[in-house]
Amino acid sequence: MLDFLAAAAGQDAPPGWVQFLPIIGMVLIFWFLLFRPQMKRAKEHSQKIGGLKKHDQVVTAGGIVGKVTKVDDTYAEVEIAQGTRIKVVKSTIGDIVQPGGTPAND
Repeated sequence: MLDFLAAAAGQDAPPGWVQFLPIIGMVLIFWFLLFRPQMKRAKEHSQKIGGLKKHDQVVTAGGIVGKVTKVDDTYAEVEIAQGTRIKVVKSTIGDIVQPGGTPAND
């Protein structure tokens, strides 16, 4: 019995950095499953908004659908009805809709 205890005490302990491997693994998993896809979507959205031009059909984050009549650096003017125009911040535009698309309720 004493020989077993002496052999167990004589074994070298693993280096200290080995204890951090599970934490590093979890950070990598979070990076590839959560952060990286979110950054990719944000980059695609900013490219889409950067290419916004007059006569594009857009949907704002609030759900307002309209046609772009004027584009500025930070703002876009959207016509939501004939003669009714609103000024929206470009970053709040959720998507650019293809013209001739079918409405959601059809």
